[in-house]
Amino acid sequence: MMLNERDVVATVHRVELHELRLWVREGWVKPADRGGEPMFDELDVARIRLVCDLRTEMSLPDDAVPVVLSLLDQIHGLRRELRGLTRAVDSQPDATRQAIAAAFRADLSEPG
Repeated sequence: MMLNERDVVATVHRVELHELRLWVREGWVKPADRGGEPMFDELDVARIRLVCDLRTEMSLPDDAVPVVLSLLDQIHGLRRELRGLTRAVDSQPDATRQAIAAAFRADLSEPG
């Protein structure tokens, strides 16, 4: 389901239209562009709620919000890559998986 700006403001009661537009300009939220009108999907709405939480519930200053969002985006990207790596390892023969697991454990036990 896609929402326009006014639908988002009606759905997320903690954000005002001028704030939402600012967050889009700042790149904190990146909606799809449908004929010059921003359209927000479920992930965009979740991110908007997160920004509201960061600013209101956690009292994060505006200059720290993009840093936190960038770090969260990096974490999600790393998790996606790790899932892909896990699938690749799982598709290997048992002996190969065991060798990878042993090498991983050995690496973890090394200092530094």
